[in-house]
Order: sequence, then structure tokens, then C-alpha cells
Amino acid sequence: MRIIPKKAKKSPASKPSKQPPRAAGQLCASRYIHRTTYYDEDSYSISAQNATGPFDILAHHHNFLTLLNPGDLVIKPVNGVQEQKIRISGGLMHVKADKVTVFLDI
Repeated sequence: MRIIPKKAKKSPASKPSKQPPRAAGQLCASRYIHRTTYYDEDSYSISAQNATGPFDILAHHHNFLTLLNPGDLVIKPVNGVQEQKIRISGGLMHVKADKVTVFLDI
């Protein structure tokens, strides 16, 4: 999953790294804030809220694009670390081929 603030440009650190294939039921997740990688881990799920209510993104989700409402973005990582909650004031989420990108403050 990638989270990118408004007007941020990709830096060399934001290039996708070559990672081994993910196991079934896993998503690629990255977070970027101020042109730096903020989160780049495989995850089981990402939860957020849009105009129709709360939703979850899991592996093999259909291609998806939505505006996010203010609230918590919740990431459940694969590595056994406690879930991470990120307070957001809104944004845009794009899901395609088990990759999630979130643009904040748009």
C-alpha cells in the first residue's frame, strides 16, 4: 500500500523493490509521506471508510478507486506486528493487482 501526500513527487526511494512472490492472501502495502517511504510491507488487509461506509481491501480485490472520508486507515501487516491505525483527513485510494495506493489530503 502506498500513501502519498498531495503534490509529493516520487523519489528514487519510492521505486518498487523486487520482492519475492507473495503468499496467497497477502497484499503489497507501502506508505509515503513527504517523499519518503512511510510504510512498505505486505499486509493481509487495509480498512477505511468512503461515502457508502466502512470497507476492507483483501488480496485479489477487484480494481477499485474511491475517495476516502476522514477517519482511520487500518493496516493489518503479515509480519505479526500489531495493526497500524493512521488518522487521515481524506484521500484517494487506488487498488489494482494486489497493490494499494493512497493519496492523502486531496
